[in-house]
Formats: sequence, C-alpha cells, structure tokens
Amino acid sequence: MAEIELRGISKSFGTVPALRDINLTIADGQFFVLLGETGAGKTTTLRLIAGLDRPTEGRILIDGQDVTDWGAADRDTALVLQQYSLYPRYTVRQNLEFPLKSPMRRVPPDQIAERIARVSKTLRIGHLLDRKTDRLSGGEMQRVSIGRAIVRTPKVFLMDEPLSALDAKLRESLRAELKDLQMTLGETFLFVTHDQVEAMSMGDRIGVLNKGTLVQVGTPQEIYSNPVNTFVARAVGSPAMNLLPGRIEGGRAQLGPGLALDHAGGAEGRALIFGIRPEDVELATGAPLPATVTDVENHGVEKIVTLMAGPHRLRATVPVTVRVAAQDQVRIGWQPARVTLFDEATGRSLRRA
Repeated sequence: MAEIELRGISKSFGTVPALRDINLTIADGQFFVLLGETGAGKTTTLRLIAGLDRPTEGRILIDGQDVTDWGAADRDTALVLQQYSLYPRYTVRQNLEFPLKSPMRRVPPDQIAERIARVSKTLRIGHLLDRKTDRLSGGEMQRVSIGRAIVRTPKVFLMDEPLSALDAKLRESLRAELKDLQMTLGETFLFVTHDQVEAMSMGDRIGVLNKGTLVQVGTPQEIYSNPVNTFVARAVGSPAMNLLPGRIEGGRAQLGPGLALDHAGGAEGRALIFGIRPEDVELATGAPLPATVTDVENHGVEKIVTLMAGPHRLRATVPVTVRVAAQDQVRIGWQPARVTLFDEATGRSLRRA
C-alpha cells in the first residue's frame, strides 16, 4: 500500500499546458477517481505518476518518497489501460506469469504458481488459464489485464478508463467487481474516467479536472451536494443540475414571482445562477411556478420530466407513479434549503465565497 502526493505539478507539451499546479493527496488504501472530460489532463496525470512522463514543475511522492526523477520501472506501480495490452499468442496463464519472470523480479516458480492461483480465484478466471487470450471476450480480457497487474503486488494501481470499451451491462458488473477487489486487497487505486456514474459509484473520493486544473476534491456526496462551481454542477449528476438565471432584487435572490431566497449577499442587481437538482423539483398543486411539460422519459422506477417554466427549461425526477404527460400544465417548486446559488460572472458557489 502507498500514499500518493502531487505537489505543485504542472505539465506542458511544448507551449501547450496540460496540467496547472496540481496539489493532491491520495490516502493509503483509498479508491480515488479522477473525473474529467476528454482533454482534461486525466491520462497525463496517470502517466506522470507511473513515471512514463516527467512533470514540467512540481514533485511526486509515493509512500513518502520523492520519485519525481525515478524511472517507471523503479516506482512499483501497475498500469491498467483501456486497451488490454495482452499477448494474443500466449495463454492466460502465460500472460499472468510474464511480469513475474522479468530479470528485475525473478520470482521463484512456486511463488508464481501461488500468486496465479490466488489471482485467478479472486477474478474468477481459473477456467480460462489455458486458453489463448485472442479467444476471450472483452470482459474476460479486462479481468486478465487486471490480474496481470495484481500478481505483481505493486504499491499503487493506476487505471486509465479500463471499462470504457465494454458494453453497458458488463461495465456495470465490472464496476462492482473492481470496487470489491480494491476493498479485498486494501490497496491504493487511482482510477481515471470521463463517466460520472463510474466516479460516483466507485470512488471513496473524487477529483474533478477541467482543462488541466483540479477544480474540486471530495467524497461523492460532497461533490454532488455542494459543487464548487457551475462546471462541477454540470459534470456530476444524471440528469445534471438545473442552472437557471436570476438576480438580487431588494436584497433577495429572485428567480421569478414567489421564488426568492433570503441572505443572497452582493450588490443590488447582481446576476446569479440558481442550481436545483432534478430530484428536488416538486410537481404539486399550489406550487408557486406554472410550467408546461415538454417531454417524459420513463426509466422504470422513476420518470425524468422536462419542463418549460416561462423562459426556463429544467428537468425534474419524479416517482414512476406520478401521472404526467407531454403538454400537461403543472405547477412546480422546491425547498429553498436545497438551492445552490452561483455567481454568474465567475460560476463559483456563493456557499464558498
């Protein structure tokens, strides 16, 4: 096990900055998820920790040791990629054995057999050991790829979107298996993804990257309930948080008639953004705001209702038992305590101002 610490890490490729002053600590034995869009800097961060690239500025520590100038082979990390990187002419057993037979390790044969037996049982691939990897399904190949990382018993597991090439049902299954595996091993996992469902369901903590900047770090619940800015509010949550324009009038945050909040702070006329999660939008007789239903998506246990309230388009998540259809005229509202206010000019949450 090992703690990972990034101190003031920046990385540029020529004149193009990829990461800007990243400061981050990943605790020993933690499942940490780095969430961001394509090009946010997730893979660059992983490659810097693995030793495949060097930072332009800053230091990298693993288990309290400064490894910034160490090569990849000296850092004792295991990298699992989206592409399986298996040897197609080898059997599963031979692929698992391969990293243990390198000149650097020279693991005794009896220990190799013991490690492979343990890993194959953990990942449920024992029946595949004598099969060539080019005859495996995508899910089986990813299990073997993860198994090849585990047999090395590294200090840190680094995973670069390892589930993104799989179909939806298999991704869901492997998400649970991978989280269970991390808890069983008790090892430090850094998992990068663009999928906020993966981040929310797997991570002990999440870091949100935006264009090379680490915007917010926290537990899934902290990030969901108290986003630091409108970017995080959009990035986390499905459907995303409703973001509606308002302003300060008469010392209150006003969105529309009957929809105002006290203690907004700021000058008269200051432009604001009201952030309201879809599950906090209530459809009820007597609610303050009239709205027209424009679409209804049935998701089995719930419905996602798209509404137009004057100029505002927003979505509500309601129980499947709520009877509502397109073109219905309804009234909507929400609890003031559930609203997050953002400054329109900066996008930052006023809770953190």
